[in-house]
Amino acid sequence: MGTPPLVALAFLLGALAPCAWAAHADLSRMKIPNNAVLLLAAVFAVVGLACLPLEGWTLADWGWRWTHLVVVLILGMLLNGAGMMGAGDAKLLAAAAPFVALSDGILALTLFPAMLILCWAVHRLARLTTGPRLVPEWASWTSGRRFPMGVVIAATLLAYLLICATA
Repeated sequence: MGTPPLVALAFLLGALAPCAWAAHADLSRMKIPNNAVLLLAAVFAVVGLACLPLEGWTLADWGWRWTHLVVVLILGMLLNGAGMMGAGDAKLLAAAAPFVALSDGILALTLFPAMLILCWAVHRLARLTTGPRLVPEWASWTSGRRFPMGVVIAATLLAYLLICATA
């Protein structure tokens, strides 16, 4: 793993709240708040610096990972411009990118489709059963073919960090 276990654990604990916020907002309103995205990026900034004394984590690691945010944001903007991705999804994915080590790219890219299938199946099952009765105001129940990808992005990031923390 490219992210040391203790660093991954610290990131996991810090990322839980912004990921939950983004996922809930996407499910309920089909919008990811900019503040949730900024909070996730701030978690990387603050926790990443706080973890510098830990073995296997350097200022260079922390600094270079910011390039992940820039590259993913540019790609996300292009995909958004082409109508292939929502703007909130692009921004959330960019804010999540620094948490993933470049050497773990294949792991993250493998987790993403697995989380997509899992989240889609759980959402569809909930939509067909008790979901709309429990939270009838959620926009994702009636969004047609659109799916709240913020849930998938958040789940992928948290699963990745959990794997790294337990490696």
